[in-house]
Amino acid sequence: MKLTYAQLSSVGPVRSNNEDWVGFWEPDDEQEYLTRGAVAAIADGVGGLGRGEVASRLAVETAMRRFLEVKPGTLPRQALFKMLTAANTAVYDRSMSEHELGKMATTLTVALFRNNEINIGHVGDCRSFVVQGGVISQVTTDHNYAAQQLALGLISARDAATSDMRCMLTRSIGRELTVQVDYITVQVQRGDILVQCSDGLHFCVTDQEILDFVTKKTPQEACRELIQLAERRGTDDNLSVQIIHVERVNTLSYFRGQPVFHEAEIPMSHEVEVGDTLDNCFKIESLVSRSGMASIFKATHLKSGETVAVKVPFMRYESDPAFFSRFQREEEIGKTLNHPGLLKIFPVEDKNRPYIVMEFLEGDTLRNVLTSVKIVPVGEAVDIAANLCDALEYMHKNNIVHRDLKPENIMICNDGRVKIMDFGIAKATGMRRITFTGFSPAMGTPDYMAPEQVKGKRGDARTDIYSLGAILYEMVTGQPPFEGTNPLAIMNARLMGDPIAPRKLNANISPQVEEIILHAMEQRPENRYSSAAAMKAELEAPEKVALTGRADRLRPPAQWTGSWRPPRTLVYALIPIIVFGSMWIYFTYFAHH
Repeated sequence: MKLTYAQLSSVGPVRSNNEDWVGFWEPDDEQEYLTRGAVAAIADGVGGLGRGEVASRLAVETAMRRFLEVKPGTLPRQALFKMLTAANTAVYDRSMSEHELGKMATTLTVALFRNNEINIGHVGDCRSFVVQGGVISQVTTDHNYAAQQLALGLISARDAATSDMRCMLTRSIGRELTVQVDYITVQVQRGDILVQCSDGLHFCVTDQEILDFVTKKTPQEACRELIQLAERRGTDDNLSVQIIHVERVNTLSYFRGQPVFHEAEIPMSHEVEVGDTLDNCFKIESLVSRSGMASIFKATHLKSGETVAVKVPFMRYESDPAFFSRFQREEEIGKTLNHPGLLKIFPVEDKNRPYIVMEFLEGDTLRNVLTSVKIVPVGEAVDIAANLCDALEYMHKNNIVHRDLKPENIMICNDGRVKIMDFGIAKATGMRRITFTGFSPAMGTPDYMAPEQVKGKRGDARTDIYSLGAILYEMVTGQPPFEGTNPLAIMNARLMGDPIAPRKLNANISPQVEEIILHAMEQRPENRYSSAAAMKAELEAPEKVALTGRADRLRPPAQWTGSWRPPRTLVYALIPIIVFGSMWIYFTYFAHH
């Protein structure tokens, strides 16, 4: 097995210390990879006065040390049992020997990579996700009271995702002398991805957002940008994530009755590499970027000499129906569009394998610009929005709605051009409807999606206008229109109220520009601009905009009940009260009736 690995842990924007801890180890020797494997561990400590930090680090380091002490060839589940048991004993013993400092505990999730399997030992509420064939699946179960209530059918999945009971762990490392561990085994292939993260991260981002980052970015980039996204949403917790790409696996065969593992054969010739020529037409010059599902190359069109970008999916995804449908949809919509504000996709006939040929752009995404400067000068932001309006008007006149307009999908080119990219979930009249997994296709990105998308509707041109208004809001204020500790809170807020008036966040915004933003972001589609052209007209002449008092009529969103997250130390103190209270009620009432 061969892996590409990245991890990142952040204290977050609120906490003063980091109670998460992560670790990874892999052997240098191929034979040891076969008999021992590699291991990734993540822990989220529980306790006050820095004790959670002690517990998480002690658990991970003890588990990793025990892993190296286990005899090579030990069955994965046995190795995991030894690792988590040793970690539990170490944390428990430390807690008992330093009892005057208070109890401490931690979650712990360990993934063992060997041959063609990932074996996971899990205690607590960190999560492990596996991405296979473009689909993300959570493979661990949260050990908290909200998950327990959900399993019993007492609450809905939405309620479980925002319940305060999420902080009440039902299992942890170090609280008791023994610990119950979940064991999960996943068969993997070349190209699969494992993601492990603490609750500080998965509470603030959706599964679909995790999927988008880990399949479109390198592991290092995905780790960084996922944590940045959670921090922008105002998380009050530490944040940790591990991303492991499976680059090669070993498959099982038998020789004279004995199991033998060997490297899996690659069914096709090879992945596209620098120096190759596609269809005797596109000479691959250099690698621009590589994500979990495709590579983008700089290439030369041999007939015209023009420099182009070529997006080539990895061969393992070419036969995957879900991925191929989205890839094909992006190309089909792109080929119908020809506008200077839209990424140009060139038609290519009779291809020997799937790939998309696009114009080669030099510049940076609007997201990276916002990360660097935070607030864009109002005049520049208005110009960017006006250019985007022009591109949107062209799309809408061609009966195409983007539906996922966001800073990540907008390129600010070095020559001053502004380009909209990524038509993967765009809606085109007359085009077949395809099925997506994960986040609904009717929904975009929580920070920029329109209220009708939150309600599950597919949206129309006014949906893109709302998203553009939200983007302009962030460009001039430095923050998205609605904030919350999790995506559901952010989506709910736009149904229950309005954003803060932009001029309260940046006094340099004129009342007219504020009016334009709020007009675009009206909750009801019929109250927004009727077209992108109408919005562009006001952006190009803001001094002529009539003030209607929209800013004065804003009302803050109703209180979101899922936003308060009590400290786990308080939660642990409440657990005995809840348990013994329930027992008292049962024995004093039900047992006598």
